[in-house]
Amino acid sequence: MPNSDDTYGTYNKQTIMHTQNDDGSTALTTFANVAAAQAYIYSTEALAVYNECATTIQWALVADGDGNNTGLKVTIDFGTKGAGTDAADDWAGQFNARRTALQDADPSNWIIIQDQIWKPSFTCTSISSHLF
Repeated sequence: MPNSDDTYGTYNKQTIMHTQNDDGSTALTTFANVAAAQAYIYSTEALAVYNECATTIQWALVADGDGNNTGLKVTIDFGTKGAGTDAADDWAGQFNARRTALQDADPSNWIIIQDQIWKPSFTCTSISSHLF
């Protein structure tokens, strides 16, 4: 569950689109629901970082050109712990630091690797069409 530090507003809104790369020879994975897509793409630790650091968070499945839910979109923003809080200790700073620490220790701590192969390669793109 996201934190509730919105007393001073929320900032740093961002939306990331996760799109499976289609090489034409491997079927894309179709997701039944958001939880299935999250579990397929992200580690449990990565989802904890999202849930603990984001103040507002919304996830949505995205259909491809064939109408199959093969993509995942997430919009997050961050509240602040208040005046005098160092940027590194505020929620956006904590998100970035914790994500970097997980990835630096092992990339599969953030994005899951299965059978020593990255689950079909996803392109992660920052976009401006937010979910909220």
